Amino acid sequence: MIRSKKLWITLMAVSVLAACADESKLFFAANKPANLAQLEYLRGYDVLKSYVDRGANPNFTLGAGISVGDFTKKGVDYSMIVSNFDEVVAGWEMKHGAVVQDDGSLNLTSVSSFISTAKAANVSVYGHTLCWHANQNAGYLNRTIAPTVIPGTGGPSWDVVTSATFETDDESNFTSNAEAVRSFSTPGADGTGRALKVTNAEVRANDWNSQLFVTFSQPTAVGEKYMLSMDVRADVAAAFATQAHVVPYEYKHWDFFGQVSATTTWATFTREITITAETSGVTAIAFNLGNTATSYYFDNVTVKKLNESGGGGPTWDLMSGNDFETDSEANYTSNGEAARSFSSPGAAGTGRALKVTNAAVQANDWNSQFFFTFPQPTAVGEKYTLRLDIRADAAATFSTQAHVVPYQYKHWDFFGQISATTTWAPYVKEITITAETSGVTAIAFNLGNTATSYYFDNIAVTKYNPDGGGAQVIEKTPEQKREIIRHELDRWIAGMMEVSREYVQSWDVVNEPMDDGNPYELKTGVGRELGEDEFYWQDYLGKDYAVEAFKLAVQYGNSTDKLFINDYNLEYSLDKCKGLIQYAEYIESQGGRVDGIGTQMHISTAADKEKIVAMFELLAETGKLIKISELDIGVGVQTDKATDDHYQAQAELYKFVVEKYLEIIPVKQQYGITVWSPRDSPAGSSWRAGEPIGLWTEGYARKRAYGAFSDALK
Repeated sequence: MIRSKKLWITLMAVSVLAACADESKLFFAANKPANLAQLEYLRGYDVLKSYVDRGANPNFTLGAGISVGDFTKKGVDYSMIVSNFDEVVAGWEMKHGAVVQDDGSLNLTSVSSFISTAKAANVSVYGHTLCWHANQNAGYLNRTIAPTVIPGTGGPSWDVVTSATFETDDESNFTSNAEAVRSFSTPGADGTGRALKVTNAEVRANDWNSQLFVTFSQPTAVGEKYMLSMDVRADVAAAFATQAHVVPYEYKHWDFFGQVSATTTWATFTREITITAETSGVTAIAFNLGNTATSYYFDNVTVKKLNESGGGGPTWDLMSGNDFETDSEANYTSNGEAARSFSSPGAAGTGRALKVTNAAVQANDWNSQFFFTFPQPTAVGEKYTLRLDIRADAAATFSTQAHVVPYQYKHWDFFGQISATTTWAPYVKEITITAETSGVTAIAFNLGNTATSYYFDNIAVTKYNPDGGGAQVIEKTPEQKREIIRHELDRWIAGMMEVSREYVQSWDVVNEPMDDGNPYELKTGVGRELGEDEFYWQDYLGKDYAVEAFKLAVQYGNSTDKLFINDYNLEYSLDKCKGLIQYAEYIESQGGRVDGIGTQMHISTAADKEKIVAMFELLAETGKLIKISELDIGVGVQTDKATDDHYQAQAELYKFVVEKYLEIIPVKQQYGITVWSPRDSPAGSSWRAGEPIGLWTEGYARKRAYGAFSDALK
């Protein structure tokens, strides 16, 4: 809805001029007020990029940030960008979170459209960004490294979450306030051992003034079922309430497990509850003992949670498995005659399988061996099952040996003979461990009798557990997680480069690696509550995560691409600037190629100019390309509070930043400057909402900053 005649006239002018040859001079007014008349001089300026001295600096690139949607619909924003800038940077749509779907597939439709539109307009695209911790599809990435959960077979069970028998002095899961004095008393509930004695010496004003707390580690969640069981008595009959606390002394709800009645003889109290919103997120039961002056005795306190996947009964527990969908070789190897590679598709018609080639018939079948390992040595009497999918290029039969470890032979027969045909077939063999096959951790597949290629998929070694039945949670090892995440980084960069490498020639490869509190160290997500779009690649790939990213950018991109590392607050923290430079040097020492360093410069008119100069000097000394990658300048207030004094200060600082960049950074190192928000940010924006940070107003009128920026470029 248009709310003023002036705005309507402005929008009409925008619509008309957007189609004109001089569509860039987006400075409009109707019935010019005095303050707007003062800005009349801005009409005399040409388009912004015309002020770049192409003769002195033919490689200087003037860029602008914009959403892909705003650019590809070719409206006024598109016209403004194409007329005034050489390059465009996608604000969101070229990031992992925008492209990688919840099933792991890559949706690059918007990226392709963005690149096509830019190419047609003859503006370059700066790729932003390949490896960052924010704007990631963290849900998908976390699922790739989540534990494998094998549902239980024996029905639900009650799992103990905390318990105390008070037979030791361990007080790790209970405490009390000063009015509830703790000691130990003998005997305990069963006439032996001891119990916990808690004395409330007098009647309190409130029952909660005297409290005993029992704690457990995992917070409750809505819908879960819990059970409290304990033996209790008191020197005089008494009843007391139970409260739910987030942690001891952090009250949440007045009722948790109901009222407990204690008599002078031991009795067992048991109460089952279902967690509600009022009792969720808590880790402590508070027993309110203040209503009666007496001593209470507690024994065999147990808190249990219902495990719907649990239960009793035997299970087959996975000891080692591999579906060969990642490059992890943690549980298999082969000798020199058994050449390994991967083949697609796998047994199910998708994914991939392991291909093992025995090129010639060997003198002995064991001269060509493929080994599959598991961590725990076998023991006499245990039952094991081997399951796998198998085929070969030519029909073949091969034996299996038992090895203590690969190449340390123990017995000639382990899981029998396996026959492979030219079509996929499952193989399942259950065995009982004997003295001959005990103490081993490896299966050797003897492939030397037939010259052919064998294909293995979905190998699983399981062990019979007579006491199992509960859900099995199999955590991935750090090595497995590293290999999976490395594969995901490879797949993501390869996919992005596939659709963009013909046109995109500059990349923000690694974004914001350095920690603010420890500026010479990498950021980490460890110990933090992460947002749903946060994923720290470095927490799984280590310090070399950026080395890997830069190598992949070279592998899948063009040899002439310009590859940048980028960070913010370098003008605020010179130590962070130095830390980033040191990290870039480390990346190159490990074989990565870093062509340039980007400094974001999201600043305000309160910025320290001396530090800005010092930052440029540090960056210039690197000899690398230097890019101001995301420049915008706030004035310390929202747009509706900004005055002409604010805008004059903003213009002066824009001019200062551009001039100092051109003055301090040698011409051969000047990649260019990207204006992150060409227009003032709307109130509902996700970036610096409601701040007048641009060179144009939100309504496309040139600001003092436009003139100052232009003057600085001259």
